[in-house]
Parts: sequence; structure tokens; C-alpha cells
Amino acid sequence: MHILGLSGSLRSASLHRALLRAAAETAPEGIELAVYDSLGALPLFNPDDEATAPPVVARLCAALVTADAVLIASPEYAHGVTGTLKNALDWMVGTEAFVEKPVALLSASPRYVHAPASLREILITMSAHWVDAACLTLPVLGTGLDEQGIMARPDFVGALRNQLAILRAAVRPAERDGR
Repeated sequence: MHILGLSGSLRSASLHRALLRAAAETAPEGIELAVYDSLGALPLFNPDDEATAPPVVARLCAALVTADAVLIASPEYAHGVTGTLKNALDWMVGTEAFVEKPVALLSASPRYVHAPASLREILITMSAHWVDAACLTLPVLGTGLDEQGIMARPDFVGALRNQLAILRAAVRPAERDGR
């Protein structure tokens, strides 16, 4: 089972990237979580460029297509989706990358209120399979924890492992079997 992790934050010390890396390190057996780290390299979306998308866009699309599911970890900016994440999603609108793909959210902040609804709307419009039961908020903001600190918390590790197990269960059996 291959899950692709996308972070909506470009900060090197991003709590959301730390959560994704901690989830990847502690994933249950049989689940590989690969964190995609090139969203910041995507050019600004321009519909005129869709037919001849740059290689970095093609690589993101290929990574999404080959993933069994997607886990998005992102902060909320101005009550919405980060520009980085929205730009990446805009590049994928005209592709099949999210069609029927199970998707869940991961947040480091209990103040993550408005962005989930916005992301849900965007992803459902793109025909993604929204897995509400696999969406998780861990109160990491303000704790000073980094990736290692997150992994040292059994309650956080248990919650991350449970989230990934729920997301895995949302993948259709034919997709899990590679058919």
C-alpha cells in the first residue's frame, strides 16, 4: 500500500511536514507513506500551459496517479488553503490524478477550521474519494515538538497509525491488489 503525503507548507521547520515524516516513520506494516517535497518547485498554474506542463508538474501527477491514497497535511492561511497547495491542486484539475483516490487530511493545529471544508470541496470537485473518518488533527502547534518529539508520544503515534489504517481500508480491494 503506497500513500503519498503532500504538505501545504514550504517552511523547513513546518509542523505539518514533521507530522507527515513522523507518520511515514511509524506507519503500520504494509503501508509506505512517501512525503512529496517538490510542491514549491511548481510554477504558478496557468491554463495556457496545461497541454505542455513542465516536467515537475508531470512528476507530481505521476506520483499521485501511482499512489493508492493521498494524505494532505497543511496549515490554514487566512481561513483557507495555502497558496502552495492550491497551486498544486489547480495543476491537477485537468488530470485523472485524484479520480476515486482516497484522500484524508492531517493537521497540527486545533485552529484548523476553515481550510478542511475548502479542501473537501476542491477535492470532491476533482472526483477524489474524501475519507472523513481518516482526517486527523493532532495538537502539536505550540508544543515545541519536532518529528522526533511527535514520534516519542505514544498517543500521537497511535493516532497516526490509526489514521493510516483507516485510509488504507478506504482503498478499493482491486486497487490494493494492483488491478
